[in-house]
Amino acid sequence: GGIQPQTRQALENLKASLERAGGSMDRVLKCTVFLASFDEWAAMNEVYVTFFENKPARTAVGNAGMGPETRVEIECIAAAPD
Repeated sequence: GGIQPQTRQALENLKASLERAGGSMDRVLKCTVFLASFDEWAAMNEVYVTFFENKPARTAVGNAGMGPETRVEIECIAAAPD
């Protein structure tokens, strides 16, 4: 699907997981973005920023060892719901 559809799906999955636990994307404190290629940073970021009203801290890491079809993986830390 490419970097943008994969970014959107990763963040939709995260959003759904947070909502099942009673949380939301506003509770995300930090994300680590693993990219198959840093050349795709701008395209990934176009989608990424639409998911966060309050921008969490972020780290990006190159990961050439991902599967051949995988362009991005996103790991996030969120505060527990009240």
